[in-house]
Amino acid sequence: MSDPVQVLDFWLGDVGPEGWYAGGDEIDAACLMFQDLWEAARDGGLDHWVEGTVGTLAFLILTDQLPRNMFRGKADSFATDPLALAAAKTAIAEGWDMNAPEPERQFFYLPLEHSENAEDQALCVALIGERMTDPDLLLHARAHQDVISRFGRFPNRNAALDRTSTPDEAAFLEQGGYGAVVRALQASHADGA
Repeated sequence: MSDPVQVLDFWLGDVGPEGWYAGGDEIDAACLMFQDLWEAARDGGLDHWVEGTVGTLAFLILTDQLPRNMFRGKADSFATDPLALAAAKTAIAEGWDMNAPEPERQFFYLPLEHSENAEDQALCVALIGERMTDPDLLLHARAHQDVISRFGRFPNRNAALDRTSTPDEAAFLEQGGYGAVVRALQASHADGA
């Protein structure tokens, strides 16, 4: 399996928007059919996919979305994040993201959202705010940015990446972690803040 269209057909069609953030054993298991392809991308064998909207979108899904399902809770979930981030930045600079319709355009911005770099987070919030219409996407971009501004990294990754949590990170995780940030942002938005 080496065709970008197969990745897109699976993620955009078979899984679809209702499954993108649902996770679960069934979706995770289905994603495993792309493990060999993911390994090829990780090893530099699919860099040629990053040459336009379609190929880059497939590359981003393969290196940013699928590993989060294939390797849930493990370090490999994040192993190809640097590749996805570089491809996303290339695509945005070339304007390829704007050739993709919503909602799949979001996949050009999610590598920025998954970055543990404050500048990438700010760019993600700006791009989603300017180029996407779904307010939930902006809410989640802001939530990711909030976590990075507080901790400089995503504490929920610490166990998978064998990082020691600071006392503040441990308290954050015990108090609901990312979900608590989302709920707080939703509440402040509802209050008009």
